[in-house]
Amino acid sequence: MIAMNKLSRTAAAPWAARGPAFSQPGLARPVAWATPDDRARLRASHARGQLGEPLVPTSVASPRLGDELFARLLTYGTPQETHRGDVLFRPGDEDVDLIVVDRGSVEVVRTETADVPAATVAAVDAGGFVGELNLMTGQNVYLLCRVREGGTVYRVPPERLRQLMANDVELSDIVFKALIARRELLQRSTAAQAMEIVGTDRSAAALALRTYAARQRLIHLWFDADTPAGRAMMQTSGLTDDDLPAVVMPGATLKQATPGGLAEKLGLSYRRSSTKPVDVTIVGAGPAGLAAAVYGASEGLDTVLLDAVGTGGQAAASSRIENYFGFPFGLSGADLTGRAVLQALKFGAQLASPCQAVKLDTDRNGDLLRLRLQGGEVIDTKAVVIATGARYRALPLERWPDFEGAGIYYAATELEARGCAGSPVTVVGGANSAGQAALYLAGRGSDVSLVVRGPDIATEMSAYLVDRLLAHPRVTVRCRSEVTRLDGGDFLEEVSITDRTADTAQAQPCSALFCFIGAEPATSWLTGIAAGDDGFIRTDVQLTDDDLGPAWATLGRRPLAFETSIPGVFAVGDVHSGSMKRVAAATGEGASAIASVHKAIATLA
Repeated sequence: MIAMNKLSRTAAAPWAARGPAFSQPGLARPVAWATPDDRARLRASHARGQLGEPLVPTSVASPRLGDELFARLLTYGTPQETHRGDVLFRPGDEDVDLIVVDRGSVEVVRTETADVPAATVAAVDAGGFVGELNLMTGQNVYLLCRVREGGTVYRVPPERLRQLMANDVELSDIVFKALIARRELLQRSTAAQAMEIVGTDRSAAALALRTYAARQRLIHLWFDADTPAGRAMMQTSGLTDDDLPAVVMPGATLKQATPGGLAEKLGLSYRRSSTKPVDVTIVGAGPAGLAAAVYGASEGLDTVLLDAVGTGGQAAASSRIENYFGFPFGLSGADLTGRAVLQALKFGAQLASPCQAVKLDTDRNGDLLRLRLQGGEVIDTKAVVIATGARYRALPLERWPDFEGAGIYYAATELEARGCAGSPVTVVGGANSAGQAALYLAGRGSDVSLVVRGPDIATEMSAYLVDRLLAHPRVTVRCRSEVTRLDGGDFLEEVSITDRTADTAQAQPCSALFCFIGAEPATSWLTGIAAGDDGFIRTDVQLTDDDLGPAWATLGRRPLAFETSIPGVFAVGDVHSGSMKRVAAATGEGASAIASVHKAIATLA
């Protein structure tokens, strides 16, 4: 948790002179938070692994509340008298409160680690509040807040903050926008040094850790161990090559770190204080699962969303989606799913990631299903939405496992593409994901070979992508072809492509291979649910009488839309048999399934 400076009601801060950018009710004369020169300086310092003075916030991050709005905010909190030096929260604290400063002032400090001294991140005066996005995600505090000038603060606990979000539209919009803006600004400030990740740039383990941190929007700083800055950081932190990847935080260093270990340390793994059953548990946080979480939580259902890897699913790996309704200029999959995560959090859904479901007990205990998690936890729930999607397949080639994460990737985002920009790459696959990846990589200066087994890329790919690929000077489309050999030392350096029409093989340089060759359903953890021969789950009208057990006769109804052969269990998105494998279709299914969840819960009551 963190705070950004709050402008005093009586005196403008020095940066206020930068001028207004926009205006909206409840906010006073917003100002630009950084000039182009500021941003250039920060990009340069980030590249060196160093950060300068904390950024000044926008007025969105530091809203100046009028007296009436501020009074409404105070009603959600409990007053506490404070004295200079009092600590209001410290790194590692769980379930912290939003701190509203009524009298006096407080400061937020990034405490020292092995390689960086302590630094003040922000000072908050009367009329401001201390908090950032981890108030909604449940992440443990990573900074320290202490009183500079005694007075009175109001503590707004998590449950009261969620009531504010649900009940006061005007105030919730201002507060929630501030929490989001602060997270974005803090990533570019000295606060980012509260969590430092170090590893080698082409390590699969390091890539997994960085991908998790990026998808969770964690405040962090990345160090490449092969650079002088990375080596210096390792030396001051007492790390060796055998410890990588590692995460350095105040009071803790995680060696050979994994996303699961980091999530456990940060409090982002599954934890539930209430003993009440959940209304709906959603397994899989891709577009379908996120849509189900948004609609479930917004309609008052106690909603839990789990994902075994990280929020966003395969869609988060798409560099650019241009055919999604309402976005004529396109957007990245990470942006789309990131916004959906924020929506789900705002409405009160609980997200846990990475958190792997290992078994679903389908014999109801009364009106409840029981979902078992990898760590031994169980979730008793009235309904389950399966949105686990499908996993991309690998090519059956010698040395394929050797190069995974070291030249072979299943996503083409900034993290994967950074190490091969301007170098020749190969993309394997004939569907939209492969086409989007090829265009993205070509746009970063790489010569791209798009290898397609079929005779024509138009068979499975959208027409707008086909046209762009065929016209792009850096993209070579090779139909009726396959990658048949991989070569390199520690990293992929060369591939051989066989033309099946001419039956000839050609070796060519390749710094990275991006694989999008079809998928298999992520359903190995499920038993007793009717599926097709391909393993994808059948629902509603796809089910026959033979698929339906005696529970259905007791209920006296047929399966609802998206309901599986098990009452109260639904399947949406790519895991669903006959799905369109399109983001818009997946979100539609996730949202629609919640209407069926409501009906199913009603019949169980």
